[in-house]
Amino acid sequence: MLLGDDEFEELKRIAREQGLTLSEWARQALRSARAERSQGDRARKLAAVRAAVRHSFPVGDIETMLEEIERGYGGR
Repeated sequence: MLLGDDEFEELKRIAREQGLTLSEWARQALRSARAERSQGDRARKLAAVRAAVRHSFPVGDIETMLEEIERGYGGR
């Protein structure tokens, strides 16, 4: 990873203030960013499911729907 001198020194200072080497600080920062991204994906998916279940649509009998699906597979 390439950094400018000023940025490199600033990050070293931040790491040192936390009692960490720059390498360990960077590993922790990257892990945190990855976890945050994963949480965001999960949260977005959960919000979509919650929005979907607020709706009410008419549906057919489950047995009839399954039979229709199976007939559709047989038509290929």
